[in-house]
Amino acid sequence: MCLGIPGRIVKIDDVEKKLATVDVSGVKRQVNVACVVSDAHPVESCIGDWVLIHVGFAMSRINEAEAAETLKILHELGEAQAEMEAMRLSGAI
Repeated sequence: MCLGIPGRIVKIDDVEKKLATVDVSGVKRQVNVACVVSDAHPVESCIGDWVLIHVGFAMSRINEAEAAETLKILHELGEAQAEMEAMRLSGAI
């Protein structure tokens, strides 16, 4: 299963190489934004955009509500995973 993580573009690092810095829940990392730019939406206009990130690439633009909902679900999945692991370690499952 492939998973896209929402992040917000906070800085353009290299226009020619289409590299930008995104903030993913407080963690900043550089990604390639080539898949989300076009003549109508150039690299320079991407600051503030929410994107889904997969293996170092911004794969698509999403709106802030979609980003918030996705982050909420990913957080809930992480909590469920941690709870299941704790149960497994305790011998409950």
